[in-house]
Amino acid sequence: MKLGILISGRGSNMLAIAEAIENGTIPNAEIAVVISDKPSAQGLIKAMEKGIKTQAIPLSGRLREEHDAEIVAELKNRDVELVCLAGYMRLLSKDFIRSFPNQIINIHPSLLPSFKGLDAQKQAFDYGVKFTGCTVHFVDEELDHGAIIAQKVVEVNDNDTSETLSARILENEHALYIEAIAKIVAGNYEIIERKVKFTAETQRRGED
Repeated sequence: MKLGILISGRGSNMLAIAEAIENGTIPNAEIAVVISDKPSAQGLIKAMEKGIKTQAIPLSGRLREEHDAEIVAELKNRDVELVCLAGYMRLLSKDFIRSFPNQIINIHPSLLPSFKGLDAQKQAFDYGVKFTGCTVHFVDEELDHGAIIAQKVVEVNDNDTSETLSARILENEHALYIEAIAKIVAGNYEIIERKVKFTAETQRRGED
């Protein structure tokens, strides 16, 4: 399966995915392209160092729909079958999402549906929760709303700051995103209303 990864910054989740493909943790997959809306994104350099095709497509004062149309065209030209948002800091237009129905996934640093949007880690910390975490979900036309693929719980320690909590959530994001992508690539799942259901075979493979 050909993956297209969208980033805006350092690309740590993108690198984790690339390494998981290299070592066989995500079998039968390749990264067709890494695209960033920020030409200076560190993740683009890291992807190029791994020999991955990259493309910078800045917004440059255009309407979001025009920007998204260029990204969609690039993804389609490379026969991308699964779009992975990995620290991509722009909301996708409806036309983008409709171009890849149930083929766009995202990693969010909270246990959705709690703490949607930006700075989710700080939202959770400031709220005083005892547990938070991260969520991999399909992307639909509402913010941080699509069907949930996988979640990981992270305990909030008494001596945490929002920064230390964010760092620990990020560590868990890497493993969770890899697990979720491996299951999606395997293909043994179905979406029933809001529930993503995997066969026992896929679940075992994700746990191995």
